[in-house]
Amino acid sequence: MGNCHNSSSAKVDTALNSGISKVSGKTGSYSYPSSLTISTHSGGSSSIDSITTPRSEGEILLSPNVKPFTLMELKNATRNFRSDGLLGEGGFGYVFKGWIDEFTHLATKPGSGIAIAVKKLKPEGFQGHKEWLTEVTYLGQLHHPNLVKLIGYSSEGHNRLLVYEYMPKGSLENHLFRRGPQPLPWATRLKVAIGAARGLAFLHDAKDQIIYRDFKASNILLDADFNAKLSDFGLAKAGPTGDRTHVSTQVMGTHGYAAPEYIATGRLTTKSDVYSFGVVLLELLSGRQAVDKDKVGIEQDLVDWTKPYLGDKRKLFRIMDTRLEGQYPQKSAYIAATLASQCLSTEPKTRPRMSEVLASLEELQDARSVSKDRRVLSSPVPRSPVGHRQRRLTPLASPLSTPRQSTTQVR
Repeated sequence: MGNCHNSSSAKVDTALNSGISKVSGKTGSYSYPSSLTISTHSGGSSSIDSITTPRSEGEILLSPNVKPFTLMELKNATRNFRSDGLLGEGGFGYVFKGWIDEFTHLATKPGSGIAIAVKKLKPEGFQGHKEWLTEVTYLGQLHHPNLVKLIGYSSEGHNRLLVYEYMPKGSLENHLFRRGPQPLPWATRLKVAIGAARGLAFLHDAKDQIIYRDFKASNILLDADFNAKLSDFGLAKAGPTGDRTHVSTQVMGTHGYAAPEYIATGRLTTKSDVYSFGVVLLELLSGRQAVDKDKVGIEQDLVDWTKPYLGDKRKLFRIMDTRLEGQYPQKSAYIAATLASQCLSTEPKTRPRMSEVLASLEELQDARSVSKDRRVLSSPVPRSPVGHRQRRLTPLASPLSTPRQSTTQVR
C-alpha cells in the first residue's frame, strides 16, 4: 500500500494505486507505489484502526460500499492477469488493467464498460495483509471527490486483491519527474495541489479524524482532467481522541516526506501530514524529488536545498522548475513557496491546518482567474472576494532552522 524507498532512496515511479514501480506496456507507461515497509520506531499499537468501532475483519469485508469479487471474476476482467495489461510492480505485488461492466461488475471486452486497476498482493508478508485490510477499512467507508474510489476486493485463500477506478493520467510523480516533452504547466500544478489539499482537509476535519501518514507525489493520482485523488490508505491511522494530542505508533512512511518529529518520537498528528504536503508543494515548485541521490551535496535533500530561497522573492527563481521556462506568475509562486515554508516548520504547532492551506491555495487560483478575466475583457472586474475565506497565512521566522534527520530510513 504505501510506497517504499530502498536504502538508497531510489525513486519509485507510481500511478494508479499503491504498490508498484514503473513498467511500460500497451496501455502506456504507468507505475504504482510499493508497500514494503520498514519500521524504524518500536512502540505503539500495531492494530488496524477503524472508522466505526468495533469492527472485526469480517465486518469490514461485509461493507455495502465495496463489492467482493471472486478470483475468477478478476482473472476474466484482466484476461488472466496478462502481461500486456501490467500497469506496475512493487513491494505490494502487481497491478493490472482490466475492464468490467459498470452495473453488473462482470468482465467485459477491453475498451468496453469501465476500466479498473486490480492490485494483487504478493502471498508472502503479514504486513501486506494488514495494509490491505486497512485500505478496505478506510476506502470502504470514505467517499470524496479527491479520494480514489475503491470498487471492491477479493480474498480467496491466500489471494488478496483490490479493485480501484482506473486513473488515466497516472501519478503526479510521473508527470513531475519523468522527462517527457510536456511538463505540467503552472495552472495544472496549482490545480493538483488544491485537489490534494482538499483530500487531506477532508480526512483531518472528519468527525472521526484520519491521519493519512503517507502523503507524497506517487500517492496523488490524476484523472483525465488532472483532478487529484489520494490513493493508498494502507498506512492511515485514526487520529487522537479525547484529551490525547497525538497517536503513538511505529514510524512508517517514505524517507524525505515524513515529519522530523514523527521520525524522532513516533508521535503522529495531522501536522505530520501538513509537513508532507509542504514537501510535495516544493516538488511542484521545483520539479525535483524530495530525495535525489543523483544530486550533489545539499541538493540531494529538497527541503534543505530550498530553505535559503523560499522567503526571498529575488532568489526564488533559483529553485523553480526550469521546464516551466519562466511561465508562471512570480507573485503566486512566492506565496506558494511561503506556504510550503510554513508547512515545513520544525515546530508542528506553528504549521497551519490543512483547511488553512487549502484556503490559501484557493485564493491563488481565484486571483489567477480574476487576472485572466482582466486580460481577456480589458475592462475592470470586481476583486475576488477573498475576504470571505480564511486568513492568508503569513511567513514565519526561520521555519526551517533546525536540521532534518536525513539519515533516518523511514521505509
